[in-house]
Amino acid sequence: MKKYKNYIINLLLPAFVFGSVTGIITALLVSLYKLCAKFVIDWSEKGYHLLGERLYFIPIVLIAFLGIALLFSYIYKKIPNLKGGGIPTSIGILRGIITFKWLRNLVGIFLMSLSSFMIGVPLGNEGPSVQMGTAIGRGTVYTFAKNHKAWDRYSMTGGACAGFSVATGAPISGILFAIEEAHQRISPTILIVSSVSVMFANIASEIISPLLGVSVSLFPELTLVKLSLSNIWIPFLVGVTVGLFAVLFLYYYKVISWFFNIKLKKLHHSYKIFTVLTVTLLLGLVSFDFVSTGHELILDLFDGKVEIYMLFLALIVRSTLTLSANTNKVTGGMFIPMLTLGAVLSSLLGEIIEHLFGLEHQYYIIILVMGIVACISSMMKMPLTAILFAIEALGCYENILYVVVVSAVSFMITEIFGAKSINDTVVEDRVEELNEGKNARVIDTYVRVRENAFAVGKQIRDIFWPANLFVLSVKHDERRKAEVDEHGGKALREGDILHVRYSTYDEAESRAELMAIVGNQNFMEKIAVEI
Repeated sequence: MKKYKNYIINLLLPAFVFGSVTGIITALLVSLYKLCAKFVIDWSEKGYHLLGERLYFIPIVLIAFLGIALLFSYIYKKIPNLKGGGIPTSIGILRGIITFKWLRNLVGIFLMSLSSFMIGVPLGNEGPSVQMGTAIGRGTVYTFAKNHKAWDRYSMTGGACAGFSVATGAPISGILFAIEEAHQRISPTILIVSSVSVMFANIASEIISPLLGVSVSLFPELTLVKLSLSNIWIPFLVGVTVGLFAVLFLYYYKVISWFFNIKLKKLHHSYKIFTVLTVTLLLGLVSFDFVSTGHELILDLFDGKVEIYMLFLALIVRSTLTLSANTNKVTGGMFIPMLTLGAVLSSLLGEIIEHLFGLEHQYYIIILVMGIVACISSMMKMPLTAILFAIEALGCYENILYVVVVSAVSFMITEIFGAKSINDTVVEDRVEELNEGKNARVIDTYVRVRENAFAVGKQIRDIFWPANLFVLSVKHDERRKAEVDEHGGKALREGDILHVRYSTYDEAESRAELMAIVGNQNFMEKIAVEI
């Protein structure tokens, strides 16, 4: 009886409370954010059309852009975690390798990303939604439960999943995001917190979205042809094509990064941002399809409104501009812009197949959808999330087998070439940048699980330990029939002695995280070396 009581008090109840509060607040804020983003993007398009008719205003706009670039550079210096894509930043935070101040990050990401949308930078609002959910998750714990900070990263995980779910209208994909991308592992605690957050977020979103006049779904309901086994070559061809493009795209990211960070290293950050904004302006005057989030371009592709030569240009231009914006840390997400690239490429492939081999036009939409799925699987290395996203957001209920094929094939292509996820690549670059010039210390020590500590009753795999911490062994209290469990396969108990080793750039922060998990105590360092 005591076991079940502890399970309810130490796991289910906190997970329900933190998950529900985080989910509801995230849904409210992200729904408001979607409304603001919609208005800002509409104003941006109108502004480009107006400027196209009055080109003599361009010098004034460029002067304004220079001022904005200087302001952006100053803000990024003061608040580094507003830089770049929201999803990679959130992943780094959830893994415990990036620190941030939740309130100023929440306000900053809201305002800075809207500024990017107004300018027309080809970045999306899904990444900022995830990052805002992450910030709300921390704010929930820090505001309502300061003495339970061990729940911090769980609550933030729930917030990130809720943000993804509300932004895309794909709740199951939102839950899987935590498992497949954010933490790359599965545990009951992660599942419970993520599921509760997403459930309450979607309930709140269903209520508030109609009131604000924003769509719950990312894409409209599509009518897709049902493929037969004789058509299995279609997802296979799309998977190979998008997979190879993903490999090139990830290599292109390194080239763009080298150009701005090495070749132009001496150029001040504000001038690099100004370069991106200026190129965005010039391309936007040519065609608004080259700039902005890309969501409207995808909708136009579903309607078949884009000429084939524009597809070629959009693929090259948007790839270059999106990567340049992300490399120079302009605030905004890469999720929708990358889906746009997958849609453009697959649309181009569909047009070529139709013209060369006479494929019926009814297959055009399904090819386009397959390209979006393959993009998630290959560029972001999330094959399971891609499959569920196809079902939830793109209506591929009758083509599940073919969705699995295109996801698997595109993923395997990137595995063959050793290509990393774009998110992991950006996270690694960000962590390297933040820790440049710092020396990490390796701590080897023993800690005891205190009474009523967070760790009591939980398995080692279920706990978000400080980054780079390994539990080398567990010795149970001798008064409780002591035994050594080197593999961590059993639940931790009060009095257990843990042998831990971890590397850290911030000893005080890592120690505080560890104490929040096992309970406050003094401990002696067995080994402490700098690396």
